[in-house]
Amino acid sequence: MSPHRTLLPLMLGVALAGCSATGRSYPPLLPRAAEQQSFAEPTAPPPVPAAPDPALDTRIAATSATLAARVKAFDAASATARQKVASAGRAPAGSESWLDAQVTLAELDSLRSATLEVVTDLETIAGERAADLAAPYAPLETTIAQARAAAAKQAATIAELQGRLSPA
Repeated sequence: MSPHRTLLPLMLGVALAGCSATGRSYPPLLPRAAEQQSFAEPTAPPPVPAAPDPALDTRIAATSATLAARVKAFDAASATARQKVASAGRAPAGSESWLDAQVTLAELDSLRSATLEVVTDLETIAGERAADLAAPYAPLETTIAQARAAAAKQAATIAELQGRLSPA
């Protein structure tokens, strides 16, 4: 016998042994538990309403009274400014009536600035509460919204009156 013929059955045996089962089980190709988890941001719980705070209510009431006084002063001054702007009409820039109207508009802007101080004070209170991780306080948020609306209305009034005058 030739040496090739004796090696042939041996090589066939080795090749067939590679195809046989080893008895080990392999992991399934299904998704694993970790792959099925969601990485989406969990929904936040609804905010807990803030408990009544008498000290804060007192500060809000005082600031609201200041706001009301400043709005009243602005409204009174805006009536005067409307009269002066109406009398200036389209008078040329630099005329006496035009200058009077500009001075009253500057006074209105000063009064609007006082209203913005109230907005800043209220926002500072809200910022302090946020820094302490306190829940939003509905009366404070309402007062802030009212103060911002008053300041925006005052700015619109000044812009409207300024638009009626001749440009400088």
